[in-house]
Amino acid sequence: MPTISEFYGITIRMFYNDHAPPHFHAGYGEYELIIGILPITVMQGNAPKRVKSMVLEWTALHQVELQENWNRCRQAQILENIEPLD
Repeated sequence: MPTISEFYGITIRMFYNDHAPPHFHAGYGEYELIIGILPITVMQGNAPKRVKSMVLEWTALHQVELQENWNRCRQAQILENIEPLD
């Protein structure tokens, strides 16, 4: 599961053989969120409110890049790193 971004202790990853719909995994300590890309939604998991807010903000800023990486996953291509949240 490649890491595509990291910020404020949050690690963003995508699985190559993951199921539809397009999504990614955001880990923070013992917490994990599964975030849908189109539309942006918390599909599963729980995390502190501030962490969830930062992940959703970052997702909105990089939605196109996330979808492109999802498409790369489907074609077993190398994923692109995405800029962290500042």
